[in-house]
Amino acid sequence: MNKFLSSSPIWQTAGLTLIRIAVGLFMIYHGWEIFSEAKMNEYLKWDIFKNSSGKTLVYLGKGAELIGGILLVLGLFTRLAAIILIGPMIYITFFLGHGKIFYEDQYPFLFILLGLVFFFMGGGRISLDHLLFTKNIIKHAGYYSGKS
Repeated sequence: MNKFLSSSPIWQTAGLTLIRIAVGLFMIYHGWEIFSEAKMNEYLKWDIFKNSSGKTLVYLGKGAELIGGILLVLGLFTRLAAIILIGPMIYITFFLGHGKIFYEDQYPFLFILLGLVFFFMGGGRISLDHLLFTKNIIKHAGYYSGKS
């Protein structure tokens, strides 16, 4: 009970992994709309996208959600994935929305905050980042003994 009430983390690796994967799946879900011509055309009817760069913005945003989501689920280039996701969410929150982070624009703002968590924390031990890059970092730092 003391550990539960303490300020030290519990199930940090598993918890952050599950949250990273869930956020990634949400982003894949939203980014998958890039394959729906009807849905993309619906976005293009919005006043803010009726200018010459509107189509590009919509496709870039949905593409970022899809690619960033896939990278988050895999835990691959997690910090880059977080930046890729934060960009469109900032645009949605403060340009498409009105920056009312306590009301209408709360959900995209929460994705910004979650993106910041993964920017600062990285992919964690259960990620492709850990698998691909940890051994190399240790090896280059002079700590690698050659044993697996």
